[in-house]
Amino acid sequence: MSFVEAHYHPFLFTMMILSGVAELGLTAFLVNAGNTHGTWPSPRYHSLLIFMLFNATWTVVFAVAYMLWLLDGAKHFLANIASSIFWLSVTVVLWGVSAGIFHFTRTGGHCPTSPPISRCMQSLTVEALAWTELAFAAAALFCTCVWAGSSSGSRVRDSRRMV
Repeated sequence: MSFVEAHYHPFLFTMMILSGVAELGLTAFLVNAGNTHGTWPSPRYHSLLIFMLFNATWTVVFAVAYMLWLLDGAKHFLANIASSIFWLSVTVVLWGVSAGIFHFTRTGGHCPTSPPISRCMQSLTVEALAWTELAFAAAALFCTCVWAGSSSGSRVRDSRRMV
């Protein structure tokens, strides 16, 4: 196991799982509360919350799967570098799109006069967690690409020495 796999991947994927679970719980609560009481600022806000709920589920399921494969040490078809780069790229796009659109859809600004537990603060937290997920996924993608590039380059240099 390389240094990146042994140190960065478990940390980044654990952070993605933890923030994904927080996002999953909060968005599920907001979707349920909004459906129960019919309190949606706009239909777009409702759709974006459901999209965030999907993103959080997507992130948690795949991050847990990659962590289990990493800890298992098995070489699964879906646990190779190419699938990891593909999954992380899709995850970065999903979180980037949803966080960016949510930023302009969410109402209430920075909630200066809202109590700590209010819809405004909850929406602000959903957005903050989305940006956090984007940052963790982008960092994991960057580390994976750097590791893949450096390990393939070292294999080429090692093969040239043998000749």
